[in-house]
Amino acid sequence: MAQQHLDPTDPTAGAVSGDALAGYLRARATEFLRALRLHRETGGDAGAPARTRARTGDNGSEESVDAARALRRSARRISASLHTFRPLLDTDWSEAIRPELAWLSGTLAMEHAYAARLERLLLALHRLSGATVLPAQPGGAGVPGGADVPQNTETADAAPPSHPAATPERGNLTVGAAKAGALLERQLTLARTRAHSSALQAIGSSRFHAVADNIAVLASEVPLTPAAATADLRPLAAAAEERLTDAVAALPLLTAGSPYNAEALIHGLSPDPAPHPQDAPWHQVRLLLRLHRYALEVLHGDDCPVDVRLLASGRALNRHRDASEAAAAAAQAARTPRIAPATAYALGVLHADQRHEVEAARFAFQQSWQMQTVGTP
Repeated sequence: MAQQHLDPTDPTAGAVSGDALAGYLRARATEFLRALRLHRETGGDAGAPARTRARTGDNGSEESVDAARALRRSARRISASLHTFRPLLDTDWSEAIRPELAWLSGTLAMEHAYAARLERLLLALHRLSGATVLPAQPGGAGVPGGADVPQNTETADAAPPSHPAATPERGNLTVGAAKAGALLERQLTLARTRAHSSALQAIGSSRFHAVADNIAVLASEVPLTPAAATADLRPLAAAAEERLTDAVAALPLLTAGSPYNAEALIHGLSPDPAPHPQDAPWHQVRLLLRLHRYALEVLHGDDCPVDVRLLASGRALNRHRDASEAAAAAAQAARTPRIAPATAYALGVLHADQRHEVEAARFAFQQSWQMQTVGTP
């Protein structure tokens, strides 16, 4: 099917000079500083009261959560642009700040990732056990501040399930699901609390202030090389697209077209806690797709067209990552010593379910990537 590609030799497309890159970086740096100011004003920094900082579901307020998300968003785009267009930027400066931006973005993302992973696993347990409602989570049991874990919205008088717990397998899962959910909640809430503390420490650290100072300078002065003024950005953006295309070509898309990939379950509960060997190439494609999207933003600025194919592919790869990490969390919980057999059984079923979600996301990516590009202004 037709796919849109950048053509740096296309005579009908005008050259994009380094001024576009400078403008893009200044705009992202301004967004970063604005988000940082909002984060501090809404109590998201280390100066917030301890009880306020510990509440699950908000780091002081929804505005603070949005500000942290905006910080990650701008940091990712700056870092990606420095990577894609590094020949046009001061080498020492860009190589020094890129790892710092990656550290900041990763640190701020961890708390949200653990919260989303816990919610995903609890909802999956609820679905697999056939319960009419999620098992009630004790207010504050393992959750800082006593905040509730997101619950299913079904009411108590909802219609009974069409598949009651009649079989021994369903019965074992239902018995173990509550204990498995409690175990996952303890582990992931502890991890989330630690990630929250790490994020607060990071924002209050001298390392973060050095990053913020560099971004403040970037908002007014972009360290371009002398050749950047006359250079064309399109060949560098096309190189990023080519790296993405090559990485996708190396993926086992034929296997992704199969509804069941038994090989993906082989290493699921092995004693080795290393990431699943099949997942790494897909995670790499997700990163390369992000670099390609951000390069297009640099080229087109505010007039960047919406590529439905890229958006759908990106969503599928995000689902892939979330399901992969959720499966790893279930496998890690299953390795907990001295857990009951019913709990281990529920965690095993949960792990297999999330690995099937991984396969579904790969299939969705295959369908999205191969569809015809449809752009909207």
